[in-house]
Amino acid sequence: MSSESINLGMAGSRKRRIKDKLAKYGVTAGGALVLVALLLIFFYLLYVVKPIFNGATMEPTASFTLPVEGKTAWLGVEEQNEIGYRFSDKGLVNFFAVQGDGKVKVGQALGQAQVAGDITTVASPAPGQKLIAYGFADGTALVMQPYFKVSYPNDVRVIEPSLQYPFGETPVVIDPQGKALQLMVFAATKEKMATAAVTEDGRGVMTVMTGEENFLSGEVEWSVQNYSIPSLPRHVDQLLLTPNLRILFVRDGNRLSVYDIHNLNDISLRNVMEINAPNANVTRVELLSGASSLLVGNDNGVISQWFEVAKDGKRQFTQIRDFKGDGPVDLLTPEHFRKGFISAGSDGTVSFFHATGETKLLSEKVEGGPLSALAISPRHNVLLMQQEGGFKLFTVENEHPEVTWSALWQEVWYEGYPEPQYVWQSTSASNDFEAKLSLVPLVFGTLKAAFYAMMFAVPLGVAGAIYTAYFMSAGLRKYVKPTVEIMAALPTVILGFLAGLWLAPIIEGTLPGVVLLFILLPMGMLLTALVWNYLPERCKSWLPEGWHAILLIPVLLLIGWGAFAVSPLIENAFMHGDSRIWLTHEMGIKFDQRNSLVVGIAMGFAVIPTIFSIAEDAVFSVPKHLTQGSLALGATPWQTLSRVVILTASPGIFSAVMMGLGRAVGETMIVLMATGNTPIMDFSMFQGLRTLAANIAVEMPESEVGSSHYRVLFLAAFVLFVFTFMFNTLAEFVRQRLREKYSSM
Repeated sequence: MSSESINLGMAGSRKRRIKDKLAKYGVTAGGALVLVALLLIFFYLLYVVKPIFNGATMEPTASFTLPVEGKTAWLGVEEQNEIGYRFSDKGLVNFFAVQGDGKVKVGQALGQAQVAGDITTVASPAPGQKLIAYGFADGTALVMQPYFKVSYPNDVRVIEPSLQYPFGETPVVIDPQGKALQLMVFAATKEKMATAAVTEDGRGVMTVMTGEENFLSGEVEWSVQNYSIPSLPRHVDQLLLTPNLRILFVRDGNRLSVYDIHNLNDISLRNVMEINAPNANVTRVELLSGASSLLVGNDNGVISQWFEVAKDGKRQFTQIRDFKGDGPVDLLTPEHFRKGFISAGSDGTVSFFHATGETKLLSEKVEGGPLSALAISPRHNVLLMQQEGGFKLFTVENEHPEVTWSALWQEVWYEGYPEPQYVWQSTSASNDFEAKLSLVPLVFGTLKAAFYAMMFAVPLGVAGAIYTAYFMSAGLRKYVKPTVEIMAALPTVILGFLAGLWLAPIIEGTLPGVVLLFILLPMGMLLTALVWNYLPERCKSWLPEGWHAILLIPVLLLIGWGAFAVSPLIENAFMHGDSRIWLTHEMGIKFDQRNSLVVGIAMGFAVIPTIFSIAEDAVFSVPKHLTQGSLALGATPWQTLSRVVILTASPGIFSAVMMGLGRAVGETMIVLMATGNTPIMDFSMFQGLRTLAANIAVEMPESEVGSSHYRVLFLAAFVLFVFTFMFNTLAEFVRQRLREKYSSM
């Protein structure tokens, strides 16, 4: 060999070594980058999700004094957290700064007003309302509200406080007999205002003002009607009125009388309840935001929540849950637009609670003695309180009180529901909506959709792969395998579109035929194989070995045509002409057009190529000497398949199934378009569902960035990420065990 050839060989070896090293480092770098990307996704999801599990905190920011008189009837903060206000029981109204700058100091007086008249009672507003009413000795009342005019001179926001009188500046007659009002409550809607009061002589009176817009002038004209409240207790401690003007609550000590006032001409006492905790006395009752629940505070620190529950065909107020406070409940302040509330004890301890999450979020003692008034800002981030020595301001961090472990993963008794349930309902048109953020229905829907998809895809995919790789001829295999694999390229949005708009109506219209298909198709294939087995050899010889599957094509088409042809006959003969109504009324099975059966077929169709391709490669890659040796020792092809081929290929087959399961769990578009997106927990194949992936796709564009809803959607993504990670880890573990067990064959 010449020196030139030797040099060329050495140069070629160096190039190969360089290429090998580049390939090695490239593959290593690519794998490392994949791991880094997964870790970055994991930690980013945690970064977004973590704030929902942060605890509540309150930090003091300022303290100040004001020249006040009398007791505080209403303490509040306007929406921009810049101005606070105080209404006293003597009619003095103070506006003051709760946010300072270079010109204004915290606590600085910004104006005041005085309500004229002989005031005998004050009605503080219901949650979410900004109206207060003063009752007078002549049986009249005046309703007013703080108003804040916002302007931007020189691009600087300026807020000017004042008083407004939405029902006129003239007091409204509550008691036509002119007796002094001793206790009063009121509520208002856009078109109506109702006031209930107890007079000095013990009578219950009610006044309703109804407004109508004058067609010519555009002004609202108010008409007043007076009613009497029958069967009042001798002593009334508290009155509460729901904003929808349907229920009046009258508290007499530990007893609560519930009046039905939806028909004002026939006000009736619905029932009387003992609402105190065991061995305790009621100190305060308040309506929770939305006015569907009652909060009952007791002198032993227990706060109970009550709301209406349907029992025996009637709706009755029922004690749902208890919260343990610190000491006697002196003050009870609901939050404005959430199902949270704040209590204060006689020792100055302030506690934050959330009703839906059934949690105590924070308890902190404020130095300076007991509190006489407490207010939370509409944004729920500023707490204003009054003590004997003055006023104190606190900054509150409590962004996501409704998200707790129990709210996410346990049954919760929501307002108006007959019992605790798992519910996902994240949004509503109402500001007082009780968010229902249980992930259980979504996880259930994800597993249910994957189950039905795998029920459809695994038998077809695995059996088809085994037949194609082991029995089918090479000539037919080169057409079948690419055809099945190219199905994976079909966009899932197309499959979802066809499933929702084409397949679902077909299944609904020919349900008996669809059920027959699942029964007749396996029977038809077995019968065809049996007939073929008993045919004479001269009849079998015309079909080459490995092409037998072609015989099933006309058989399957004929069975399909026959099943759909007899479907109307079965409906008319046994189902009164309508299978859907028959299922609902006769069998008690609800039927939705877009249901789990549709999803199973459509998503199974999408998963089959994945399972088929990987399983077929695994079976086809079984060394030929194993099969040939088994056959040479006298084993039949079926014995060889079951005892040699499948066992050797089992790691690959299992990987194929787990890859298909991972694909089914993470599928979005098919379940989005073919399920009806109903987050219910029902095993029936005729009911819809909602998966984690579909829920994220539907609701993420509409969620407010940084809100509880937004972060819970990221939590759903994190749960989905963990699911796929667990499935893949389990698959790899089982695959390695199978490989170790059968690698020696």
